[in-house]
Amino acid sequence: MAFFIKASFSILLLVLFSFAFHVIADDNPTPSLVVNAQFGRKIPETFFGIFFEEINHAGAGGLWAELVDNAGFEAGGSQIPSNIFPWSIIGDESTIRVTTERSSPFPRNKIAARLDIMKNSLVGVGLSNPGFWGMNVQKGKKYKVTFYARSPKPVDLKIAFVGANGKELASANIRLHLPNWKKIQLVLKAKASDFNSSLQITTTKQGTLWLDQISALPLDTHKGHGFRKDLFQMVADLKPRFLRFPGGCYVEGDWLRNAFRWKDTIGPREKRPGHFNDVWGYWTDDGFGYLEFLQLAEDLKTLPVWVFNNGISHHDQVNTSNIGPFVQEALDGIEFARGPVTSKWGKLRAKYGHPKPFDLRYVAIGNEDCGKDNYLGNYLKFYNAIKHHYPDIKMITNCDATESPLDMPADFYDYHKYTSSHDIFSLHDKFDYQNRTGAKAFVSEYAVWKDDARNGTLLSALGEAGFLMGLEKNSDLVEMVSYAPLFVNANDKRWTPDAIVFDSHRSYGIPSYWLQQLFTTSSGATYLDSKLEAPSTLIATAIRWEDQETKKSYLRIKVVNFHDNSTRFNITINGLDDDVDFSGATKTLLTSGSVWDENSFDKPRKIVPVQSPLDDPSTEMLVTLPANSVTAFDLPLCFRSLLLSSATTSPGRAAALLSAFDSTAAPSDQSLFLLWLRLTFLHRIRTDSQRATSSV
Repeated sequence: MAFFIKASFSILLLVLFSFAFHVIADDNPTPSLVVNAQFGRKIPETFFGIFFEEINHAGAGGLWAELVDNAGFEAGGSQIPSNIFPWSIIGDESTIRVTTERSSPFPRNKIAARLDIMKNSLVGVGLSNPGFWGMNVQKGKKYKVTFYARSPKPVDLKIAFVGANGKELASANIRLHLPNWKKIQLVLKAKASDFNSSLQITTTKQGTLWLDQISALPLDTHKGHGFRKDLFQMVADLKPRFLRFPGGCYVEGDWLRNAFRWKDTIGPREKRPGHFNDVWGYWTDDGFGYLEFLQLAEDLKTLPVWVFNNGISHHDQVNTSNIGPFVQEALDGIEFARGPVTSKWGKLRAKYGHPKPFDLRYVAIGNEDCGKDNYLGNYLKFYNAIKHHYPDIKMITNCDATESPLDMPADFYDYHKYTSSHDIFSLHDKFDYQNRTGAKAFVSEYAVWKDDARNGTLLSALGEAGFLMGLEKNSDLVEMVSYAPLFVNANDKRWTPDAIVFDSHRSYGIPSYWLQQLFTTSSGATYLDSKLEAPSTLIATAIRWEDQETKKSYLRIKVVNFHDNSTRFNITINGLDDDVDFSGATKTLLTSGSVWDENSFDKPRKIVPVQSPLDDPSTEMLVTLPANSVTAFDLPLCFRSLLLSSATTSPGRAAALLSAFDSTAAPSDQSLFLLWLRLTFLHRIRTDSQRATSSV
């Protein structure tokens, strides 16, 4: 009897344990994503882009390949004598005296350097410029050196690139007798390399020499347009659909007298006055000006988004009653970009080498100025004037419609977010419940920063991944997205982190940069309907995208696992053939051993996306997501699968595919023929509906 009671009790415990186990298991089901490949909507073509600001020497000493810092000796100010930093004097007080004078031939750049050479010498004396923390001179490469000089008596000059160890890398000797200012230009070919070299101009002859507007540019910049090749390529690899420029706070200035003004940044370099970038604390010669920004956008095959000053800085502003000249400046800037060569400013653009208008479709009226006393009044003046002259241009307000309804007309509203990794991850649903009518959202600046970010951690990228997937999901409202800042010179970290880190000769992307590459396929893709059942630390999305080079189509599923443990993940794809062939499917993984890991010059690819074949791809998959990771699964779509997945989301595209399948007749395959009829019918209905709507 005792044995029977014990046995019965054991069985009861086993049953209860089994029941409890199933309850626990049911409470913690395997996370899953169910994708409907036949239903979705188009993501805007402009979805993912870049934002360039002159910060951290991003342009001067960075993307803009000019090697000389303070080319016109203007950085020390207009009062004389002035500081000529970073120029240094070669020689001592017994051999040379250097000062500044207001004797330049250029009215807007009056400062020039005067060199009084006390006596003849065997060793040359003069000036040396280290560039932006060292000039990268490479063996076999050519460099164009340009400067203006004046010398009442004949003088012998040596122009040379000199390495950090004093070794001469390239040089030329010239003899001058120039009673009046004259432009000197020569090309030096390097016979050795040094990434920490300097440019030296020296003489051994007694006399007086004036120098001004000294420039040194590599001849092998991108397309000869002045952009440093390696940095340009890193930007191009992001495949941006727009370029927002030139700021940021750089547009505003701490004071209006130091704001970016486009008219001061066009024309011959020596005639540009340059200005003190008082927000970020350094002088810029403005060699990288308005025309160069437009050229950069064109070279990247992307759309420019021009941000202009609206009469407001951080500390002063123009009253609305006096804003007229600023409005005219903006109108002139638009005409310079896209006006015909018969217009005043279009003619000037052509004179400077670009007769073809640029494709300027977007402008932003100020930066982060919403709520300031004169912003609304000034904004309306700009908006009405631009809308009158250029009704097709889309305008962007600084005011954030997610905080309160807009009290101004706008095509887009600006949204900026800098915060912690967990906070930005939690904002994946920020736009889920926002108003869908009126202005669209432009998330023009986002990033994880401060403690979580350091110099660019995996932790930052994980948080941003969740946020970006949320923006992708809400791309019916959020039409444009860009990270900030884009660049940092490692010698001048005014703001961290930044997507691309560089010095005179090296560069690397932080994890956030590589994360962005996983979203380059989103612009113009189709966002597919899906249902996610998962804990709050896991977010997933699905898109259908086309490789622009191969014209092959893929179904991409992106998943971020923001958790210290790995997890299994169920993926179900509906709406495709059961026998679909996923040969060539891949998975791309972004992760590392610690969330605090960073890339560096020593280990530039410590954290990068790693692609590998996807094991056993199918419409029903159970995969493992590593801890703290972002994974992208790419499944190639065969012709029939592409037709099926396009049938509802894009019947016109699907019908066109079928026409290409047999250009002389409808498809002979019965199932394809029936699908062709259905798609053609759907496309005709949609086309007729669009025509009816447009006629109304």
